[in-house]
Amino acid sequence: MNWVTAVLIGVTVMGAGDRVPVILDTDLGDDIDDTWALAMMLGMPGIDLKLIVTASGDTEARTQLTARILQDMGRTDIDIGTGLKQGEREHNQVKYLEGYDYAKYPGRVYDDGIARMIEIIEASDEIITICVIGPQTNIQAALERSPGIAKKARIVSMAGSVHIGYNGIEKRMPEWNVFRDLEASKAVFAAPWEITIAPLDICGTLRMTGNHYKAIAESDNPLAAVTMDNYAIWKPRSKYPEDESSVLFDTVAVYLCVSDELCEMETINISLGDKGQTVPDENGRPVRCALKWKDEAAFKELLVNAMTR
Repeated sequence: MNWVTAVLIGVTVMGAGDRVPVILDTDLGDDIDDTWALAMMLGMPGIDLKLIVTASGDTEARTQLTARILQDMGRTDIDIGTGLKQGEREHNQVKYLEGYDYAKYPGRVYDDGIARMIEIIEASDEIITICVIGPQTNIQAALERSPGIAKKARIVSMAGSVHIGYNGIEKRMPEWNVFRDLEASKAVFAAPWEITIAPLDICGTLRMTGNHYKAIAESDNPLAAVTMDNYAIWKPRSKYPEDESSVLFDTVAVYLCVSDELCEMETINISLGDKGQTVPDENGRPVRCALKWKDEAAFKELLVNAMTR
């Protein structure tokens, strides 16, 4: 069995035949990598996706976008929950909603996504993985309502910059998902659950290029096709080459929900700085950090297979 097959079926974490129960918390509609991450998650049979909660800004609009994407991917069996609304700013994939009749969406949508998140965690006999690929606002709200969820869940997040910042620059930088709501990030880091992060160190330069990109761009699998349709209408699309993706930060967090075998992991005590820095500190809290790739090519093959197979 090769790396890709092993990770796709989740054997490196759960054992053959088991699936990891996951709640995805996402600011879908900002950076396009959330759409790639969702497609990847839906294509990984080792993940049992229980709920998608929309995060940051106009979460109601993000819920509609999530519904349209799930419907076009043929996955309206996945529940959606609307997170805390923080504004009215238009998201970057608004064109994808043109002509869409959200009122006819056949799946289940919960107006209070945080309440539904808590309900799923509290009712589960297994540890729930909360995959956070946006600012941590909803997770703070869930902790405030039900602090006990920290004993029944773990966090896997695209967050932080331990040694390396954006664009591979060898300098720690405040990372968006942390500093966008720093108080929420501090609350999540203070809670007594296991935290695993994919910081900029490992994901800040991750792009699909060459045959990897071509395989996805030319696939008729709805996971790939809908992702490409959204990439085409994404507002910043013109800033990137025609034959490659933008940086796919969030896909690494999806992978870490089921395995870390392709990554060099280190447990580091982390404190959050006043500008959102994730600073190694002997007095900080332990965080499992994916800092480097053992086999980045294998990860890209996994992503291709998840979206196209």
